[in-house]
Amino acid sequence: MKTKILVTGGAGYIGSILVPHLLTQGYEVTVYDNLMFQQSTLLDCCNHPDFHFINADVRNTSLLKAAMKDKDVLIPLAALVGAPLSNKDESSTVAINRDAVIAMNQFRSKEQRVLFPTTNSGYGIGQEGLYCTEETPLKPISLYGTTKSEAETDLLQSENVITFRLATVFGCSPRMRLDLLVNDFTYRAFSQKYIVLFEAHFKRNYIHVRDVANAFTFGIDNFDRMKNTTYNVGLSTANLSKMELCEEIKKQVPDFFITESEINKDPDQRNYIVSNDKIEALGYKPQYDIQSGITELIKGFSILHPNKYSNV
Repeated sequence: MKTKILVTGGAGYIGSILVPHLLTQGYEVTVYDNLMFQQSTLLDCCNHPDFHFINADVRNTSLLKAAMKDKDVLIPLAALVGAPLSNKDESSTVAINRDAVIAMNQFRSKEQRVLFPTTNSGYGIGQEGLYCTEETPLKPISLYGTTKSEAETDLLQSENVITFRLATVFGCSPRMRLDLLVNDFTYRAFSQKYIVLFEAHFKRNYIHVRDVANAFTFGIDNFDRMKNTTYNVGLSTANLSKMELCEEIKKQVPDFFITESEINKDPDQRNYIVSNDKIEALGYKPQYDIQSGITELIKGFSILHPNKYSNV
């Protein structure tokens, strides 16, 4: 009997990589997504007999409950992602990012397993030189970080749950996003050849979108020894400041001009470094580093029409 997985928001940036990956691993996958960005990213999956699609909104709790009924694993990806989009529609952010996840947790049976991606943006502003671990108190500074952290708290009060605190994701996806930091900075280098940085010393951690997909299958495969706790998922080689990230990009785009401004502030004030030792100790290892991701993005930018590929 094949394991049945429900992925809400499965046609998004992460889901468009994760869902084909799950199918190749032999799972039966149902995607539940309202296609709010008019994306058609999962068309290549439609010929697969184990792929199913429900065009619906997670705020429709009766449809969500019905979709969950016979599933073994639940992966709630559906969210309004990022501080700018969340601030643009605060009521929807709360309803989708937090309330729909809490509803799913209430509806599910004790046997149904949940793997939930939250965000290490919940760490907010870290202490200089100190790594944020899974024991570090969450102090989100955006509505996005707050709603994801509140959903995580609810889930971890239950059984059969793994939560992943994802680093800032990068890399190409069929539902591409150019508003993620590595993707954004690399596109600026590719298209404009210059960037003006605000608070260039601010740091954060990064992870490739395909390594996120691998983290989910790692969690499914190792569920019993990982359950009922949270894991940071990021590149331990990539706790980088914005300036350090730009310098990595410049290695592949030599005419990329980088300058700083002291006049304005970055609207995203996150600043932290993260330890990923907990999940790495179990055997999970990312496969894609920053440099290979930048190489991939530069190739992809020769194909993209960029006005289509941001959340806001």
